[in-house]
Amino acid sequence: MMHKVKHVKPMGDMMLDVTFASGEEKQYDVKPLLKKFDAFKPLSYTNGLFEQVKIDCGGYGIAWNDDIDLDCEDLWYDGIPVV
Repeated sequence: MMHKVKHVKPMGDMMLDVTFASGEEKQYDVKPLLKKFDAFKPLSYTNGLFEQVKIDCGGYGIAWNDDIDLDCEDLWYDGIPVV
């Protein structure tokens, strides 16, 4: 089952609040990606880039620019449910 993204909101400390089409909400920590993948490093030092996150066409993921993106399934499975 594809967990499409309906809304994404950047939060402090490199966290994202993600709402899925099902109505479920999760928080996703981007910090581990900064250490694991070089492509994500500009999010930590480019002023204002993290806040520019947007939903990809169709809700299949999110992106900051042409080089930095995340798949909706990664957000779903690695996100922490908001209760």
